[in-house]
Amino acid sequence: MGFSRGDLVEVGSKEDGFLGSYYEAIVVCQPLKKDYIVQYKTLLKDDQSGPLTEFVTHSELRPVPPVIPVSRFNLNDQVDAFGNDGWWVGRITGKIGSKYFVYFESSGDECGYFISDLRVHQDWIDG
Repeated sequence: MGFSRGDLVEVGSKEDGFLGSYYEAIVVCQPLKKDYIVQYKTLLKDDQSGPLTEFVTHSELRPVPPVIPVSRFNLNDQVDAFGNDGWWVGRITGKIGSKYFVYFESSGDECGYFISDLRVHQDWIDG
């Protein structure tokens, strides 16, 4: 599947410390067959002067997953949690009050999130 200028996508990070995270971006152009230039929606340039724009490979991109409405999560559900400007893949480990606790295998961290900052994790197959 190819992407076109203006498509909303998610960029999966392959950098150490960021594995398992996805960042929303807009496709600016496709200068090479397997490469794209994207502009991030939540990441800024180092000098904070505006949105970060960078080259990414086709294998790092996926369409933004469709929204799956949920009213609750269960123990061990795989979710994406929004934090640090991106979506991070984790697993529900518990709930106290209105906060769900999510364990992130990539970092070994566990953090609490409100349901508004969680979504059902979806893998993109045949990407």
